[in-house]
Amino acid sequence: MTAKKAAIATFVLSVISVSGTEFLPACFASAMGQAQDAGQPAVARRIGAIKAIHGNAITLAPDSGPEVVVTVQPNARLLRIAPGEKDLKNATPVQLQELQVGDRVRVRGQASADGTSIAALEIIVIAHSDLEARHEQERQDWQKRGLGGLVSAVDPASGTVTISVTSLGGKKDMAVHTAKSTVFRRYAPDSVKFDDAKPSSLPEIQPGDQLRARGDRSADGSELTAEEIVTGTFRNVAGLINSVDASAGTVSVQDLLSKKAVQVKITPDSQLHKLPPEMAQRIAMRLKGAMPPGTPGAADSSNSGSAPVAGNGQQSGAPAGGMTPGAGATGGGMRQGGAPDLQQMLSRMPAVALADLQKGDAVLIVTTQGTATGGGTAITLLTGVEPILQAAPNGSQAMMLAPWSLEGAPGGDAAP
Repeated sequence: MTAKKAAIATFVLSVISVSGTEFLPACFASAMGQAQDAGQPAVARRIGAIKAIHGNAITLAPDSGPEVVVTVQPNARLLRIAPGEKDLKNATPVQLQELQVGDRVRVRGQASADGTSIAALEIIVIAHSDLEARHEQERQDWQKRGLGGLVSAVDPASGTVTISVTSLGGKKDMAVHTAKSTVFRRYAPDSVKFDDAKPSSLPEIQPGDQLRARGDRSADGSELTAEEIVTGTFRNVAGLINSVDASAGTVSVQDLLSKKAVQVKITPDSQLHKLPPEMAQRIAMRLKGAMPPGTPGAADSSNSGSAPVAGNGQQSGAPAGGMTPGAGATGGGMRQGGAPDLQQMLSRMPAVALADLQKGDAVLIVTTQGTATGGGTAITLLTGVEPILQAAPNGSQAMMLAPWSLEGAPGGDAAP
């Protein structure tokens, strides 16, 4: 929803976090406190990724602030720690030549007066390869034990969030239980990156939010005890392109939902795809079949064989594109006996570039919420949707995209 494919929030670790938050092991924090109590000068610390290595000089791209040149001192201590490890006693010594570009490090040492360099006395590293391996493990676990839906209710007293989940069997409510150990994160209002998500809490979750949770389900599958929850408020835009500014990286769309022109930012992280004509026609036919009798352009739902469309715009019966159950996770976006994996479906559609978009093109877009000073950033933009907008001229039923196809985000859900 984590991520360019940096580690997702669940392996934002106690020593080094992708978001830039630092949690030092107690033993290390104690040692630093003793050094300062002894009258030694305060040390500087930086957390970030290695951008370049030249001899004993490392160019560090910190999580915040300008780049820093780190000079590794001859007596410096270099330790490698595994993702998820919380104690430095389990760290292993590492040589400078073993460090690689992309590794996550925490540097401790004496900073120059202008703050542009640090003489490093200690470097703790999490190898990029270890992060990638952990990332893949987390993604697989999200697919196995993940669940997503729209928040319909929040009960702070019991720590329970009720979400509406759409599956092949229809739409149903599920209870997501939280505990003190549950990790909460929330997407930034102006970023499509999962690793830009910020620590959050249960009170921040509101009805209408998109929610993804990972944890263990009850025997009957109606409840989930969450280990981790990530939420966000996203905006759906369905309409025709008014203009495209490739140099500024923006698209202006006349939104059918708000009846207003909406400017959307397109970044390298935005996913732009074109819906194949046959799939667009199938979705349109199902939309027509789901419309109330007498609606202009509506088909006779009694003969269409189409399942109704759920309130969040996703198909509650047979998935769009003529997919059939049992195709498997790699067989066109379906899991064995589960709901359609829209992220996988989107990833298989032809990619388009911003320069390919033209005035008058019909688009469906999922964007970030945006800020008071800037519009939303496109998470997913889908073209080739003219038949869909014709079948749902007010745009209310046209939004069939899942906003969770984000950089680094957990991919897919287990079947409800």
